[in-house]
Amino acid sequence: MAKDPLSEAELHFDELNKLRILEPDVSQKTTELKEECEDFVEKIGQFQKIVSGLIELVDELAKEAETEKMKAIGARNLLKSAEKQREAQQQQLQALIAEKKMQLERYRIEYEALQKVEAEQNEFIDQFILQK
Repeated sequence: MAKDPLSEAELHFDELNKLRILEPDVSQKTTELKEECEDFVEKIGQFQKIVSGLIELVDELAKEAETEKMKAIGARNLLKSAEKQREAQQQQLQALIAEKKMQLERYRIEYEALQKVEAEQNEFIDQFILQK
């Protein structure tokens, strides 16, 4: 069987009778590979969009979590502050109670002293009246 001179020069005709350098099956496989690559690139683009959306969502959730964390820390600090204020107020009230107790004791002693003075003055008045 004689070889075609075009085949020996590695030239071929396609289905449209156009002169090609590549063999028809290689050309077809190249075209299929090109289409598959385009599909792959399109799918990668879609995947990147999905991943970008997911990353944005995760970032948003992280920001919300950080905000809630800061709120919780603020609430905890506020609670600690309120507790310290209550303790300070309790100490102030206890000091005031102790001061009032001391004042009450002074008033009791003064009252007893005044009762003693009154009794002495009443006795003096009674003796003065009896002497007349």
